[in-house]
Amino acid sequence: MSVRQQVEGNHAVAGRGLRARLMLVVLCLIWGLTWPMMKIALNEIPPLSMRTATAFIGTLSLLAICLASGRSLRVPFGRAWLHVLAASILNVVAFSLFSAFAQIAAATSRVAILTYAMPIWTLVLGWAVLSERPSRIQSVAIALCAIGLIVLVSPVAMATTGIPWGLLFAVGSGFSWAAGTVYLKWARIDADPVGLASWQITTAFVIIAACMLLFEGGLQFQHAHAGALLAVVFTGVLGNAVAYALWFAIVRRVPALTATLGIVGIPVVGVVSTMLIIGERLSVADTIGFLFIFAASLCAQIPVSAFRRAKVS
Repeated sequence: MSVRQQVEGNHAVAGRGLRARLMLVVLCLIWGLTWPMMKIALNEIPPLSMRTATAFIGTLSLLAICLASGRSLRVPFGRAWLHVLAASILNVVAFSLFSAFAQIAAATSRVAILTYAMPIWTLVLGWAVLSERPSRIQSVAIALCAIGLIVLVSPVAMATTGIPWGLLFAVGSGFSWAAGTVYLKWARIDADPVGLASWQITTAFVIIAACMLLFEGGLQFQHAHAGALLAVVFTGVLGNAVAYALWFAIVRRVPALTATLGIVGIPVVGVVSTMLIIGERLSVADTIGFLFIFAASLCAQIPVSAFRRAKVS
């Protein structure tokens, strides 16, 4: 290989890396802005109707993205489809419903913070299910997350006579997302990851739509104004389809550490955008708890190899 070809190859790799990082910024903005958008929609649309609509829009959009980009939708017959069903229930159905009901009963910014304790739950479940023992820094992350959860939940629990369902649903949304992530790693489904995400959202749409018909009797959009409808479209097209497609494209282009550290920015965007768009304000306890969970998420996603490289250098 000539020097010129080598230089051109280096420029091409650098260009792909830069594009991937820009995509990561876009992903953080989309998933962060999805939180206030969901709140706007939930103010006028019941949760099951809202989630049915976003899942339907997300299904069509992600299928279109797969077809346009030539991604394979093939999933092997047999047990693999049972894995798709289980992953869909954890990754999409439980996460979608828990996060929606959480926002009805609790402040959106607080829900976003608690949901993005997800990397810590992934560590704990990976240890329990996959025997992936956490490193020392990751053990510190678990401790920081526990402190953050206590700081966030305690004031609300003491101020209410009943169970703080909104916060429990928020914790449940992050836990279910982590459980789905670990489950997919354990199941090792032989399929294109974007195509697999498409089938998960499609399966989730069928399940959520059935729940909507059973408990709400049909789509309840009669009281929704233009703002709520636009928020549903934003969540379905961008929050579901485009965000998933971006995520898997990013993972293929940059190191896993860079990609996973990128999602730490999502609750920051979620909290700031919620404050600007909806007008929510963080309490002192919210701010302290947020900082603990943010630090925990950073620690949770730093691999042992990073410290080994630092010692070597």
